[in-house]
Amino acid sequence: MVSRSYSNLLELASGGGGGGEPLPSLGRRRVPRVVTASGIVPGLDASDDDDDDDAAADAASAASDHSSHAPRERVIIVANQLPVRAARRPGGAGWDFAWDEDSLLLQVKDSLRAHHGRGDVEFVYVGGLRDDVPPAEHDQVAHELLEGFRCVPTFLPADLRSRFYHGFCKQQLWPLFHYMLPLSPELGGRFDRLLWQAYVSVNKIFADKILEVISPDEDFVWVHDYHLMVLPTFLRKRFNRVKLGFFLHSPFPSSEIYKTLPVREELLRSLLNADLIGFHTFDYARHFLSCCSRMLGLKYESQRGYIALEYYGRTVTIKILPVGVHLEQLQSVLNLRETAVKVAELLKQFNHQNRMLLLGVDDMDIFKGISLKLLAFEQLLMQHPEWRGRVVLVQIANPARGKGKDVKEVQEESDAMVKRINDAFGQPDYQPVILIDKPLQFYERMAYYVVAECCLVTAVRDGMNLIPYEYIIARQGNEMIDRILGLGPSSRKKSMLVVSEFIGCSPSLSGAIRVNPWNIDSVADAMDSALEMPEGEKVLRHEKHHRYVSTHDVGYWANSFLQDLERTCLDHNRRRCWGIGFGLKFRVVALDPNFKKLAVEHLVSAYRRTTKRIILLDYDGTLMPQTSFGKSPTSKTIDMLNSLCRDKNNMVFLVSTKSRTTLNEWFSPCENLGLAAEHGYFLRLRRDAEWETCVPVIDCSWKQIAEPVMKTYTETTDGSTIEEKETAIVWSYEDADPDFGSCQAKELHDHLESVLSNEPVSVKAGLNHVEVKPQGVSKGLVAKRILSTMQERGDLPDFILCVGDDRSDEDMFEVIMVAAARGPSSLHPEAEVFACTVGRKPSKAKYYLDDPADIVRLIQGLANVSDDQAAHRDAATADTIPR
Repeated sequence: MVSRSYSNLLELASGGGGGGEPLPSLGRRRVPRVVTASGIVPGLDASDDDDDDDAAADAASAASDHSSHAPRERVIIVANQLPVRAARRPGGAGWDFAWDEDSLLLQVKDSLRAHHGRGDVEFVYVGGLRDDVPPAEHDQVAHELLEGFRCVPTFLPADLRSRFYHGFCKQQLWPLFHYMLPLSPELGGRFDRLLWQAYVSVNKIFADKILEVISPDEDFVWVHDYHLMVLPTFLRKRFNRVKLGFFLHSPFPSSEIYKTLPVREELLRSLLNADLIGFHTFDYARHFLSCCSRMLGLKYESQRGYIALEYYGRTVTIKILPVGVHLEQLQSVLNLRETAVKVAELLKQFNHQNRMLLLGVDDMDIFKGISLKLLAFEQLLMQHPEWRGRVVLVQIANPARGKGKDVKEVQEESDAMVKRINDAFGQPDYQPVILIDKPLQFYERMAYYVVAECCLVTAVRDGMNLIPYEYIIARQGNEMIDRILGLGPSSRKKSMLVVSEFIGCSPSLSGAIRVNPWNIDSVADAMDSALEMPEGEKVLRHEKHHRYVSTHDVGYWANSFLQDLERTCLDHNRRRCWGIGFGLKFRVVALDPNFKKLAVEHLVSAYRRTTKRIILLDYDGTLMPQTSFGKSPTSKTIDMLNSLCRDKNNMVFLVSTKSRTTLNEWFSPCENLGLAAEHGYFLRLRRDAEWETCVPVIDCSWKQIAEPVMKTYTETTDGSTIEEKETAIVWSYEDADPDFGSCQAKELHDHLESVLSNEPVSVKAGLNHVEVKPQGVSKGLVAKRILSTMQERGDLPDFILCVGDDRSDEDMFEVIMVAAARGPSSLHPEAEVFACTVGRKPSKAKYYLDDPADIVRLIQGLANVSDDQAAHRDAATADTIPR
């Protein structure tokens, strides 16, 4: 059951198509709770107006389901591959399926149920199979996987899967995320729009499969890795309130690398349609946040220890936590008899000859740094002859996950280097390097961990890499392994790690020797240090690592992520949602249920029937777009303000941060316009036909202290400017580098607070600026002054329109709304109050309009009413004059 509102996203994004065969559902899909909630019906929202025709019929049934029993918690885990292995039955009649014990997705379920009190959680998996299944068998295979494994397979045509996985994922995203720029077709591959369309097509197929099984009101969706980065947009488009988490298992590159991607904004906006985005390290999260800042203009902040982005009224939380290992699985493998036999065999091969084993376990790809590791080992043997004949490097090279020319080159280079080292340093009974380039059973790999004196993980770039964690658990051993090693019950375990600075697990392994894998001499010295280190220090380092790895397993990681996802989604059903944007630039605006768009007809109707009106207008960002280079008002703006000001029923004020001189120069044609400055406000309050000018006397001697400080920061921050206002100074860095400007702003803020500590001013940091102004002065004070003056005269207004766009206008909105709440003591008993902000965003205003163009049309409409009323009065007056 797929919504019609979902169908055109792919075509809007790329012009491509694609879809999957329908699969049996997990049962009758439950209707979201929001459908049954009064006043928050998705069908009334712009993005939810195409719900299936049977949704309303199911609502009553869904309501009774919710009241009769609490729904079981369910997590839909989505990844490129399902955690199952498939094998053809003998004779080719059907398939046999089994769980893939090495899959992280399966380990999440097992570890969560065993350790974190989530035994009643239902897990549903959506993903692909490694094997091609003929179309005629799709239904049968889907049924078997659904019934036996709670898996929903996404069947992809072979050519589409190749363009998606080996094309866009492995040739373009994966190299770029590992810092390889496509400088030539051989390096990473140039961007191909057809591969991008295949990527979007596959993501849409995944979304269609999720739609078959999801109950969006109750289920949590957890999407994994870079293969499915645009999937959040498809899900958010169909279900505005879907509870959606995304975890990236690869590195996220710096903004300088990422911004070379032609579809950079589409991917960022798609990720921001998730509620929680997870990264292994702070570096990866920092790079993502920097990209959001530089390319989308978004700011992030820390909220009670959590990093959060405000994105169109939605809070997108950033999670930083490295994944762990499945302890129970590792310990069960250590307990196997086969493991003990292999350990004994390796001891006989190495330790009995008094040789120390260095171990490397890597995939055979260009980013694992196998050749650099071999060069460093060769350097070790050259510089330290005492290790010749005593140290052996065993390099286990797992098959590469991708394919292509670069994989073949790595294999050939590694083989040549191994041969060269063995020819140069080998002896009749000694082979310095043993390269194992065939797949090993997991128990065999664990046996090598047990015997290795040091593990070398020197990838030049890697998302996480759990090899060091597995090595630590293996070195901790068990009673059976201890007996084989000849260790007593009181023996303390030891291990040594040499790890690259550029892998995700490095920050969590503070006892490891961290190296730059490109520095061959440094890596060789690290190997020597690991071999020479005193036994006591090896023990302390191992114990520190084991405490961390054993307490931060995969269950801890998954439980922490799901807890944060639940916390982030708590207020989903309390917000009103609108979908805006087309294609992959779609996003959801989430706002308070009482916040709504200002209807021009409603405002004009109230304007016609009222006689004592106050109109408060901001300028920058309201009457004039913020991005406009020319800030002076147009003749159209002057004319419409004049029309409002000529109406004797109106008191019109321009409440702006501009200086009095600038405002008087620009708006001198508007004779009846009240100019109200935010800082050291000055008002021209009309008394009958005259205006009363009130200009408070404010001491601005502090400017002589603040201005030189600001000039210093302006000189050192390219793109920053200083704007001096009537009684304030603003340092703006809107055109500066976002990160450097933000850093400089924080320093300037502290500097100004220090030098102005004895002055009657306040220093405030806003969006892209730092401002110094007199204490306690704001636009709210201007609004309060106007209302109090009217009250003193006994002229209680029956119409108030207050329009603004930024934080300084929120003070005005607050004063207006408080006055409206007080009723007759401040306003006319039947007063109409309209506080309106520009843009759909969190605000103290009750109404919004989308942009300054809407505000201008609105004010023009009011001006036309005033002109019409004036014309009628003139006509009536003319009729009373004797001819």
